[in-house]
Amino acid sequence: MSTMRSADLGRLVALAIIWSLSFVFIRVVVAPLGPVWTATLRMLVAGVALCAFFALVGFHADVRRHWRAYLIVGLVNSAAPFLLFAWAAQTLPASDHVVLNAASPMFAAVLGALWLDESLDTVKVAGLVAGAAGVAMVSGAGPLAPSPAVIAAVVASLAAALCYALAGMWLKRRGGGLAPKAIAGWSQLFAGVAILPFALPFPIPGPITAQVAANVAALGLLCSAVAYLLYFRLIRDIGPTRAMTVTFLMPALGMLWGVVFLGETVTPAMVGGAALVIAGTGAVLRPARARAPSAA
Repeated sequence: MSTMRSADLGRLVALAIIWSLSFVFIRVVVAPLGPVWTATLRMLVAGVALCAFFALVGFHADVRRHWRAYLIVGLVNSAAPFLLFAWAAQTLPASDHVVLNAASPMFAAVLGALWLDESLDTVKVAGLVAGAAGVAMVSGAGPLAPSPAVIAAVVASLAAALCYALAGMWLKRRGGGLAPKAIAGWSQLFAGVAILPFALPFPIPGPITAQVAANVAALGLLCSAVAYLLYFRLIRDIGPTRAMTVTFLMPALGMLWGVVFLGETVTPAMVGGAALVIAGTGAVLRPARARAPSAA
């Protein structure tokens, strides 16, 4: 793997900031909209906005040739995880979602080693373990009550994280000819249109207030449209495994939002967890060393 450029690192940090806020927006809108409409509107808002922008600037995504690829990515990387996370948000708090979402790079690292022949050396494995331990420390949630509803929500969240890893692997193997911004727009539009017929029978609980509408707009425009422009570019430039380590940075940022906006207290354990998260991310992002030439 090549060394990460400063532009890649900037995209990674920006993506972590945006996605660390997305779970807050989901918690706000899932009660009045329901999980199916939360996911559907998120994709439609993002897809329509991006594809309208493409038409405005004259960007050609070769939809007739690549529509199947856009649909596959949309279903695996948007429709399935958005539905799963929205459904789980009815039971789990946003902080738990961020923690469980951190399983994505672990799934990606294992899948990359199996399917892409990516190296998974001792240092990177240690980095994954350290990152997972740091996520657990930062969350401070403690053991979850083993009720059927909680267990089902945890399984759904982990399945959503696995979907992100699977989509990243598919793009690495088959999406080399696709433009990142084309994937960001058309995958979400196709996925939103595909699940819209299934959303229509579900009633919207309401009420739909200005706050709910603003959160839907933020979820679609910022956390999906802008975020996926950054994310698919990262997958192309640094690979899916390293792109997904953005999830290791998100819990630490969630701690920051708690201090700035909610007046929460930062404990030494939380600081130590954040340090582990950063160290683990650095280990996974570390480029593989070239092998030394053997002696004759």
